[in-house]
Amino acid sequence: MDKIGIIGAGQMGAGIAQVAAVSGANVFLADRDLAIADKARAGIGKRLARLVDKDQLSAEAAEAALNRITPTADYAPMADAALIIEAATENESIKHAIFADAAEVLAPDAVLASNTSSISITRMAAAVPDPARFIGLHFFNPVPVMQLVELIPGLATDPEVVARMRAFAEQLGKQVVMSQDAPGFIINRVLMPMINEAVFVLGNGTAGIADIDTGCRLGLNHPMGPLELADFIGLDTCLEIMRVLFTGTGDTKYRPAPLLVQYVDAGWLGKKAGRGFYDWSGEEKVPTR
Repeated sequence: MDKIGIIGAGQMGAGIAQVAAVSGANVFLADRDLAIADKARAGIGKRLARLVDKDQLSAEAAEAALNRITPTADYAPMADAALIIEAATENESIKHAIFADAAEVLAPDAVLASNTSSISITRMAAAVPDPARFIGLHFFNPVPVMQLVELIPGLATDPEVVARMRAFAEQLGKQVVMSQDAPGFIINRVLMPMINEAVFVLGNGTAGIADIDTGCRLGLNHPMGPLELADFIGLDTCLEIMRVLFTGTGDTKYRPAPLLVQYVDAGWLGKKAGRGFYDWSGEEKVPTR
């Protein structure tokens, strides 16, 4: 994969662009607003510079990687890309609109992948011209740090496409796990109910944010507590995934915690908004409850 397109220049799209460029791929990083894509590239440059400062990457390799990333607001440059990855927000209607536009430039043998963390690949494949060349390629945040890629074929995905995407993920230095196309796949099917239950514990008054997170960090040997992790993921994303699980399974154990809904309604979406279960506006995070 020497040329790829990434649609969505947010946290996930920029992270995928960074690791792909470092691995040697030429990347077209697209967003609806060119200024957003330009800003994402600038952010990648800063992160690469920090790797150079830590002696984790040479200055020459960092410069070469950044030069391989081209910001764009147009999908046309992706016409000869071997792979186009959709990395937009976890909203199915937005993704469908992106697929429709990407289909107009997708090369005859190129793969179209979604970085969705929960939405049915088989259902989304019905909205693309060739479901055999559509697959779920789920990276984890932050992409340059997290070693995992979850690979999810849909019902119609060609096995050759699965093999190509496994090779691509391994080219990026990632470990691949395979999941069937079920709501939430593997990781979020396990993780999100835990986060949701932590919000229920908070909402019920059983414990405060600091005690819940400290307890889970030390008692479960996790690197961070579930509420802090939710802030990093984005509370809106957590809520969307819980709704996918609830709708997809019909099981009431996946009912979103009312307090999670309330925080999202308030615009308290986590670290990206400056406030979620923690207030991130100062030098140190402060629990909001």
